[in-house]
Amino acid sequence: MNILVINCGSSSLKFQLINSETEQCIAKGLCERIGIEGSMITYAPEGGEKEKTVTPMPDHTEAIRLVLEALTNPKTGVVKSLDEIGAVGHRMVHGGEKFAGSTILTEEVMATVEECNDLAPLHNPANIIGVNACKKLMPNTPMVGVFDTAFHQTMPEEAYMYGLPYEYYEKYKIRRYGFHGTSHSYVSKKAAEILGKNYEDLKIIVCHLGNGASISAVKNGKCVDTSMGLTPLEGLIMGTRSGDIDPAIIEFIAHKENKSIDEVMSVLNKKSGVLGLSNNLSSDFRDLEAGMNEGNEHAIRTMKTYCYRVAKYIGSYVAAMNGVDVICFTAGVGENAPVVRSMVAEYLGYLGVAIDDEANHKRGEDIAISTPDSKTTVMVIPTNEELAIARETVRLVK
Repeated sequence: MNILVINCGSSSLKFQLINSETEQCIAKGLCERIGIEGSMITYAPEGGEKEKTVTPMPDHTEAIRLVLEALTNPKTGVVKSLDEIGAVGHRMVHGGEKFAGSTILTEEVMATVEECNDLAPLHNPANIIGVNACKKLMPNTPMVGVFDTAFHQTMPEEAYMYGLPYEYYEKYKIRRYGFHGTSHSYVSKKAAEILGKNYEDLKIIVCHLGNGASISAVKNGKCVDTSMGLTPLEGLIMGTRSGDIDPAIIEFIAHKENKSIDEVMSVLNKKSGVLGLSNNLSSDFRDLEAGMNEGNEHAIRTMKTYCYRVAKYIGSYVAAMNGVDVICFTAGVGENAPVVRSMVAEYLGYLGVAIDDEANHKRGEDIAISTPDSKTTVMVIPTNEELAIARETVRLVK
């Protein structure tokens, strides 16, 4: 069975067509900078050459259309028709406490997912658009949702509760949920596999650094804490999200700028993060790195602040687990920005971390970037959320 995996992010869409029997990727690609000038689709069939096409991509609906067009292209496509795709697995960001695991996306389920949109305003609507676009073009193909929040359900109460009146948890289930769960699960397990060690015996910190970013603490095979909270807004400074701030800032800005709470929240989700901090230079770390190399003060300040926040979270999770064996970098920035990894590592001397500069500049492979004599192993592991989603999809549709 061929499984199409759709992973819609706030400004990107990754896709893979996977043969579920062999778990081999038949074709894959990436739509990037959706809604941003210079949007591009990259498509690579197995054994074929990678194709890059710069094309307007104003929204996720257009991105989905381009993906399906690429897969069925008479010259470079890998299937003759969409009928050769047995099921579609979708990354779904927020299920609240309504979904503790993956599920078939019926109309009833989709309505329930939609109820969680206010908890993930950048991602849930994009996820739903992806599902609806696929349903329209593939009406007889099963759709499965794999939720980001599932992996973090093992967090203890002291990790997921907020210092708020308990009635808000009882009424509204306000608590920390965590996101990027499929990535944190895959990468932490892959680290143990590569090192030849028992997953249940390790203390692992996973740094999923992309346009959205989160860090998790995985102790003895279970997530015990993570940086994102009720929504993906909490935690690290991200592409356009503020991350942790003093909550009183919301009221302060509302009064000073004569804005509603909704308007301020839009600023925190869509105009903040490295985009806002860099004085609107860019939300793309490639642009920020180039700016830093050119001596741009906004880019330099932004990169330093971003890496400092990452290092602080790593330190807090070392405390939460009373130690750490492995620190993993993954996702778009974590995998492809050596400068970010080296800047973060500068704070980790207390863990006996030393970075091998040559290894740190390699890309696209599972690799230890710490020196052999480092007390803590630091790795780069390209995430494979798509394979994790495909496995869940097959489990539910077979």
